[in-house]
Amino acid sequence: MMTDVGYERFEGAEASRQLDEFLQAYEEVYKEPPYCEGPSDVAEFIEHYEVQTRRPGMRLVLARDGEEVIGFTYGYYLAPDTRWWHNLQDVKLPDEFMREDGRRTFVIIELAVRKPWRRRGIAAELHARLLEGVDAERVTLTMRPEPEAAPAQSAYTAWGYRKVGVSHPWEDAPLYECMLRELH
Repeated sequence: MMTDVGYERFEGAEASRQLDEFLQAYEEVYKEPPYCEGPSDVAEFIEHYEVQTRRPGMRLVLARDGEEVIGFTYGYYLAPDTRWWHNLQDVKLPDEFMREDGRRTFVIIELAVRKPWRRRGIAAELHARLLEGVDAERVTLTMRPEPEAAPAQSAYTAWGYRKVGVSHPWEDAPLYECMLRELH
C-alpha cells in the first residue's frame, strides 16, 4: 500500500551526491524492455550522470514512498554548443530553431517511475516539480518509440509535448523520438 509520496529537489553539486539514492530505481526501471540495460549500461549511466550534474541549471527530483525512492527525473539547460538538434535524422530545422544560448531550452534527460508505482500521477508530479521555476522558452526530451513506451508517449502528449523529429544521439544508439513543449 502506498503511503504519502514525498518529493525532494536537488540542484547542481547537491544533485551529484544523490546518485546512490536513486541508482537502484534506475537499474530496476532500465532493465525492463525496451531498454534491457545490464551492468555495462549502468556503469555508462553513472559516468554520464557525473558529467551532467555539472551542467548549468542541473536539477534532480526524487519521489519517495517512505524512505524508498520510487521515481526520479533530472535535466539541465542546453549549452550554446549543444549537438541536441543536430542529432535529428528526419528533419532539417531552421538555424534559428536550433540556436541555444544556455537558457533557451531545458532538457529532461531521465523521467522514470518504478513499475509498482506507475499510473498514480507520480510521473506527472515529478515532471511538474522538475520544471517548477525553470526560466526557459521550451523544454525537450527524447523517448523510445517501442510499444512498451506508449504510456509515456501518451503522458507527454497530454502534458503538451509534440514530436519534432527522430534523434540518433550517438553511433550505436537506438532511435528516439525528440519531443518539445513550449513554456513561454
